[in-house]
Amino acid sequence: MKKQFFLYVSVLLFFVACEKSKKTESVTSSNAAIELKVNELYTKYGKSNDAVYNQPIPDDLFSKDLKGAVENAINASKADIEKVKNSDHPDEKPLLFEGAIFSSLYEGYTSYKIQSVNINGDKADAHVQFEYNMASPKISWTDTVHLIHSDKEWKVDNITFDSIGNSKDLKKSLIEFTQSTH
Repeated sequence: MKKQFFLYVSVLLFFVACEKSKKTESVTSSNAAIELKVNELYTKYGKSNDAVYNQPIPDDLFSKDLKGAVENAINASKADIEKVKNSDHPDEKPLLFEGAIFSSLYEGYTSYKIQSVNINGDKADAHVQFEYNMASPKISWTDTVHLIHSDKEWKVDNITFDSIGNSKDLKKSLIEFTQSTH
């Protein structure tokens, strides 16, 4: 009787341990997928705004809402460039993306590191520590990249900027930029 009891308890503990292992693997693979998206964002768009103007905005990097906001801002900027070019004052400055649009600091960053990733269901936050060492003293700050799980993958949905920036978050700054062209 005791042997059977220990056998049942052992089998039960084995399955509980396997289930815990599956959950740990799932969180680990989600963290890795989120870190890949954040790295893709800052590799592709971190140092220059040329990529924003010269490449299509990828469906697999940005959420539908954020992609729409980025595209609206790009189209508004391109329209203003044409408007100024064809105006009586073509030497005036059109509305352009200036500075690092995906980071708090206008000048951008010289390095970054993902500090932590917090997952809550189909939403996640990646806290990214930035450094700009081209000034003295060097400047450090943390932005929070918000992601959503959509179409079986993680996508950047917004970025909350550190208090050193001029804007609270990416979506709001894109909407304000678009509205300033009207």
